[in-house]
Amino acid sequence: MATLRQVKKRINSVISTRQITKAMEMVAAAKLRKAQMRVMQVRPYSEKLDHILIHLSAAASGELIHPFFEKREVKKQTLVLVTSDSGLCGSFNTNLIAEARRWLIGKSPETAELVLLGKKGNDFFKRRDWPIVRLFDEWNGNLDHAKARDVVDFLTSRFLNGETDQIDMIYAQFISTGRSSNVAVRYLPVERPEISEEQTAHLEYIFEPSPESIFTNLMPRYALTKMITALADNFASEHSTRMTAMSAATKNAGELIDALTLQYNKARQAAITTELLDIVGGAEALKG
Repeated sequence: MATLRQVKKRINSVISTRQITKAMEMVAAAKLRKAQMRVMQVRPYSEKLDHILIHLSAAASGELIHPFFEKREVKKQTLVLVTSDSGLCGSFNTNLIAEARRWLIGKSPETAELVLLGKKGNDFFKRRDWPIVRLFDEWNGNLDHAKARDVVDFLTSRFLNGETDQIDMIYAQFISTGRSSNVAVRYLPVERPEISEEQTAHLEYIFEPSPESIFTNLMPRYALTKMITALADNFASEHSTRMTAMSAATKNAGELIDALTLQYNKARQAAITTELLDIVGGAEALKG
């Protein structure tokens, strides 16, 4: 049985741990508020860009020409996996890696490759046989537009040069605080919007300059916006999961402190009772 000193030492250790987890919970909550604002700012822009693309595609009347729309025989596929740089965020990274492993089922290292955003994905896959063509880390849960642009330039360059024929992306889509959903989406080639005849009938655009020039300017911005939206969602989900995990850890630490304190008090009471019995016994012996 643990001594009073050992129990007291453990109580102090758990109290210190609770202070750390509480501080991390507050930091994650502060970062989450900023990340949520960023998601709310990015999503309307992304949705409007989708809306513009649908309208322009409908009005182009078959003149939709841009390399990002080019579908070719898939000989090489690229998976962009977005994870976090640090842990202590529950099953966040585990679920994303599991989604990536499901994507890799039926593929071989000769036909599939990885582009990793975040250290945790790299920590897992660097010990596997899948080729990692590029790692972008040191995000620290913050959306860096310059780094996001570097990612987009790298991916679009590989697609346009024929080094890969299809690029998919797996990330955590932020839904609400404490809730996110892992999604796998096509990044390149861009899916041509499906437009009904009724929608086409109401669109009478005159292109100036030509549709080709407009799409040449629009599609790089579209690709960058989709990447920024995915990263904003993923970072918000990361901070939300970490806040939830640290909140649960803080609660568990409190419950453990209560249990240890009860154990300490019972042991202390038993020790005092034993001492009193020794004293009473000694007194009775002196009387006899």
